[in-house]
Amino acid sequence: MTDQIEQVGPRLRAARRSQGWTLDELASRAGLSASTLSRLESGKRQASLELLVPLTRQLGIRIDDLLAPRPADPRVRRPVVRRRGLEIAPLARENSPVHTYRITYPPATELPPLQVHGGREWLYVLTGRLRLRVGDQDLTLRRGEAAEFDTRTPHAMSAAGSRPAQVISIFDETGARIHTHSPTP
Repeated sequence: MTDQIEQVGPRLRAARRSQGWTLDELASRAGLSASTLSRLESGKRQASLELLVPLTRQLGIRIDDLLAPRPADPRVRRPVVRRRGLEIAPLARENSPVHTYRITYPPATELPPLQVHGGREWLYVLTGRLRLRVGDQDLTLRRGEAAEFDTRTPHAMSAAGSRPAQVISIFDETGARIHTHSPTP
């Protein structure tokens, strides 16, 4: 809260200057002395409602406008999606420029059908082993390994072995839509 209070003066000065007013002009309009306004803007005078109300009225702003906005809650609160046996946990906000998910692949004896679509995908294996087929390459990635590929190349993934594989996947917009929002066949 102290940081917010320290910002009142500079924000008040910025609001006054955006109106093109001098210290004397705003002080006169608000019924204050120019020295009181100067001390408020420089942080040498404690801001009070008695001083701020007439100033904000003249400036056409709210007192809240002089306080720093509260930072948004950084936690991601999106539901886990389950489709085709996968558990897809979003790790970024829906409107984030980076689409990041923790995907759990169940054990499988066969790879799902190869997919082709526009976009790129980056992945990192957290636990288990991931079978990754990209074009002619049939790879097994272990914990700590990563891959990046163009999703216009036919590709498919599943857990390798008898245990699930947990993977962090990062998609561009197209890849996120295809992998997380398409209807279940």
